[in-house]
Amino acid sequence: MRAKRCGRCRRRGTWLVLGFLLFLTAPAPAPEQAALTPTATIADVSVPGIGRTWPVGIRPTVLRGWEPPATVYGRGHRGVDLAAPAGTPVRAVAAGRVSFAGRVAGKAVVSVELTDTDLRTTYEPVTASVRKGDEVAAGEVVGVVEPTGSHCPATCVHWGLLRGTTYLDPLSLLPPWLLRRGPSRLLPVLGVPVPT
Repeated sequence: MRAKRCGRCRRRGTWLVLGFLLFLTAPAPAPEQAALTPTATIADVSVPGIGRTWPVGIRPTVLRGWEPPATVYGRGHRGVDLAAPAGTPVRAVAAGRVSFAGRVAGKAVVSVELTDTDLRTTYEPVTASVRKGDEVAAGEVVGVVEPTGSHCPATCVHWGLLRGTTYLDPLSLLPPWLLRRGPSRLLPVLGVPVPT
């Protein structure tokens, strides 16, 4: 009789251990859509590719990409850091109106509301050469990179994109031809004579 009880206890213990292991290895439930905040983690595909130039250089090095936080005050990166030495001209990526040119928390910031959209771009740390209310064309210089105030190890421009209070990936403004790494090259077609 006692042997039967011990056998049952072992089976129950085995099931308890297996159940506990399944509990530990089960995937976490997916967050509900309602839990998303103004810094949403879902990429917004409605951002038009209206950018006509990079903010700095031709194809600058992206030092740190966009990392949307899970909550309003969560950790993340609400923009893109582009390598740029101090004094580098900073250009508006698309046409718009300057909505802010000044200092925020000690950093020089320029913000441009993009024409015919509900989007605005931000650039920091940038000493402004424009004023609030100025109209700017795509590619027009809005300021220069400051030597201090950057959160990068070396100087950089933090480029942001917002729709209202929601941060978006600024690279989504750039059309594919600006994001490509190099020019297209035509390769010879073997077996076809060269036209004369």
